[in-house]
Amino acid sequence: MKTTMKLLGTAAAALMAAGAAQAQISDGVIKIGVLNDMSGLYADIAGPGSVTAARMAVEDFGAAAKGMKVEIVGADHQNKPDVGSTVARTWYDVDKVDAIADVPTSSVALAINQITREKNKVFLNSGAATSDLTGKACSPNTVHWTYDTWMLANGTGSAIVKTGGDSWFFLTADYAFGHALERDTEAAVLKGGGKVLGKVRHPFPGQDFSSFLLQAQASKAKVIALANAGGDTINSIKQAAEFGITRGGQNLAGMLMFITDVHALGLNTAQGLIFTETFYWDLNDQTRAWSKKFAERNGGKYPSMVQAGVYASVLHYLKAVEAAKTDDGAKVVEQMKKMPTDDPLFGKGMIRQDGRKIHPAYLVEVKKPSESKGPYDYYKVRATIPADQAFRPLNMGECPLVK
Repeated sequence: MKTTMKLLGTAAAALMAAGAAQAQISDGVIKIGVLNDMSGLYADIAGPGSVTAARMAVEDFGAAAKGMKVEIVGADHQNKPDVGSTVARTWYDVDKVDAIADVPTSSVALAINQITREKNKVFLNSGAATSDLTGKACSPNTVHWTYDTWMLANGTGSAIVKTGGDSWFFLTADYAFGHALERDTEAAVLKGGGKVLGKVRHPFPGQDFSSFLLQAQASKAKVIALANAGGDTINSIKQAAEFGITRGGQNLAGMLMFITDVHALGLNTAQGLIFTETFYWDLNDQTRAWSKKFAERNGGKYPSMVQAGVYASVLHYLKAVEAAKTDDGAKVVEQMKKMPTDDPLFGKGMIRQDGRKIHPAYLVEVKKPSESKGPYDYYKVRATIPADQAFRPLNMGECPLVK
C-alpha cells in the first residue's frame, strides 16, 4: 500500500511539474510553422525535407517525455512575399503559431522578419541568405542560423581571388537575395585586389540564361559569379556547359550552392566547382548518423545545409522555451542568445546580439566522378573557416541591437 501511495505521489508530482511548465505557454502548445518553397525551384533545398528536420528536432529534444506539447505545421510561400506574409499573419493571429522556421527567399524572409517583430513571435531563419537580417533589418525576435551572403562572399569570393581569380563578372538573380550576394561578394573581391568587369541581372526565377552567359563570356572575366540559387544555378551551369564557357578557360563560381544542386547536376557536370557550405553530412560520426536517419525519412535524399539549420535552430529554440518557461517571442530569443548552442550537426556555438548564429564554414570542391565512393560522396573540404572569421564582424553590420 505504501509503495502504491509513493508511486501515485511521484506520478502526481510529475504531472504538476509538467502542468507548471505548460502554464507559462500561452495556449499549452508550442506550435512551429515551417514556411518555405514546397514545390518550386527551392523545394529540394528546403521543402518537405525541412518539415522532416523540424520533426526530428522535436523528437530528439524529448518534448513528450518533458510534458511539453509541440506541433509542427508546414506551408508553401511560393517564393512570393505577399503569399508568405498572408500565411505568417494567419498562423500568428488565427492558428496560434509561436515560431516560424526556415523561409528561403530573402524578399519573403525580410517580410516575415517584420511581421514576427510586430506580433512578438520568433523567426528561426535557416533558408534565406541576406545578411541584412543581422544588419540594418536585425530584430530582437529573429535568429539567423546556417549561412548568409557576407559569409558566402568572404568564404568563396576571397578564396578565389587569393588563388588568381582576380577579374569577375556577375550573373545575378534580380531580387533581394541576389542583390545582397552581389554587393557582399563585390566588396570581398575589391578588398582582395580583384576587379569587377561587368554585371547582369536575370529574372527570378529564370529559365533561359543564354544571353546573360554570352555577355559574361564576352567580358573575358576569369570568374563568372552565379549570384543565384537552386534551379537558377543548376540551369546556369548546364547552359554554361553547352556554350563551352569553362572549356574556354573561364571559371564558374557558384556563390550559393547546395549538395542537392550537385546531386541534380551530377559529378560529370559539377566536378571542380568551388563554394562554401556550413554543413556537410560526411564531416564526422555525428553528422553521418543523423544524415542517414534523415535520408531514410526523406526518400533517400541527404540533407542540405538549410535542412540541417532547421533541425538545429528548432532544437535550440525548444531548449530556450524550456529554460525560460515561456513562449514570449522576445524573451525566448533573449534566452537563445544567453545559452551556448550545442547540437550534433553544427557542434558548439553561440548566437550574437545581432541574432547571428556563429559556427565554422567550409570551402569545398566537388569531387571528380572517379573520386566519389558512393551516393552523396561529393565534396573535398579544401579549408575550414573558423567560426570567429566565417561571419561579418559584429561592429560592421549596423544592427541597432548592438550596443
